[in-house]
Amino acid sequence: MSEEHEIPHSRRTDIQPQEPIIMEGAPPEEPRQKRADDPEVQEAINGLIETVAQEMPERFDRKLVREAVTACLKLLPDGRDTGELKLMSSAIKELRYAFRVFAGYPDAMKCTIFGSARTPESHPDYTAAVDFGTQIARAGWMVITGAGDGIMKAGHVGPGRDASFGVAIRLPFETTANDIIAGDQKLIHFRYFFTRKLMFLFHADAVVLFPGGFGTMDELFETLTLVQTGKAAMMPIVLVEGENKPGVRSYWQHFDSFARDTLLEREMISAEDLNLYYIAPTPEHAVEHINQFYRNYHSSRYVRDELVIRVKHELRDEDVESLNDEFGVLVKSGKIAKSGPLDGEETNLDLPRIVFTHTRYKFGLVRALLDRINTFDPA
Repeated sequence: MSEEHEIPHSRRTDIQPQEPIIMEGAPPEEPRQKRADDPEVQEAINGLIETVAQEMPERFDRKLVREAVTACLKLLPDGRDTGELKLMSSAIKELRYAFRVFAGYPDAMKCTIFGSARTPESHPDYTAAVDFGTQIARAGWMVITGAGDGIMKAGHVGPGRDASFGVAIRLPFETTANDIIAGDQKLIHFRYFFTRKLMFLFHADAVVLFPGGFGTMDELFETLTLVQTGKAAMMPIVLVEGENKPGVRSYWQHFDSFARDTLLEREMISAEDLNLYYIAPTPEHAVEHINQFYRNYHSSRYVRDELVIRVKHELRDEDVESLNDEFGVLVKSGKIAKSGPLDGEETNLDLPRIVFTHTRYKFGLVRALLDRINTFDPA
């Protein structure tokens, strides 16, 4: 696939371009049966696509569906066992259904909330999660939680049922959704963690975490890793909790100390990676931080080697020059410059752009660049 084609991704696209899948290590396909990429088979697949998509124009989407069907047909001569086939079939069904649910709300900004399912309603963290959900909903956002109790329920209490999505997982000890989202059409049940986790981040414009256990830590580190490596769109990652007893170091202060005193000190992360998360002292600060991130910044994507940053308001020439002075290390060649839409872009064509050839690393500095853009007044 060429990088000129834009991949829809709620309101934004992944910051990394889609790269070709490398399959050089796979064993050769058995020649005793007709191959799925045989011209005769491909013609039959094209006929099926034409049958179910008669009203659709000839688009790149058809090519992607043809490739997906071809890959599925190859599973039979590959000799995949029943368990493997069940996993792949169930994953595709789960993803298709989840995308259909979210597709009903394409324009709403969405915030994913993570945190412990064990947090009681009397705990300060629960109260803080309710406060945050209330305030972010007032700002016009919808929320996504795991649909359970504890922080997940608190995240639904503030926005209420109408502004909430539930992304539930089937577990022996968590079989029901909380009473805010139970029975709602925006409640989605997943069999697999990996499909569920994809939905948490694919549709998120911000991620907010409250204290939790292994699952919350897993969600925090996975989110940080994906953004740090450019595999997920740049977004606010905000750490929040309720009031602590005087003299007691907070949950997120412990995490921050670990990140700085263990990971950074041992050079396992870079100093700029600390830009990727923000510890909010209150729910109000968390909402302010998220709104500030989208003060001017809109979205990012690659077109070939160019990183395209869409902004809501055009920058002044002197502000662009200051970006070159401060963030030149991110530029592989040329300079950071203002631009209109590039060839290959299909969405948000009315927005001004900042474009440069990115080195494809130091994404923590990319976050700092976006923060700097958000401090500028419109031209």
